[in-house]
Amino acid sequence: QVQLVESGGGLVQPGGSLRLSCVASGRTDSIDVMGWFRQAPGLEREFVLGITWRGGSTVYPDSVKGGFTISRDTAKNTMYLQMNSLKPEDTAVYYCAAGQSGPRLNTPGAYDYWGQGTQVTVSS
Repeated sequence: QVQLVESGGGLVQPGGSLRLSCVASGRTDSIDVMGWFRQAPGLEREFVLGITWRGGSTVYPDSVKGGFTISRDTAKNTMYLQMNSLKPEDTAVYYCAAGQSGPRLNTPGAYDYWGQGTQVTVSS
């Protein structure tokens, strides 16, 4: 019903910046919330930031992640994650997710659709 495609990952030095994009297609009118998750090998999937599609309100994680900003362009059905001051600990596969409004939007179970992921590697 909804397809999500991430792009923009790559290799960057510590202190550098990247901007990830997620393009939604299909039944995009059903999307209330979109968000970014990340997962490093052997670790659980971690919520980064989310955004309500109509109002553009940011959904924050329990643990603050400095240097990151989320935004969306409704005309392009595209969500962005601007990552500044990147650290090696930010290295992970970053996933785009979409779903309807509900509780616990900082957990993977709140989202119905997922992209394939894009690799972000922060290393010198």
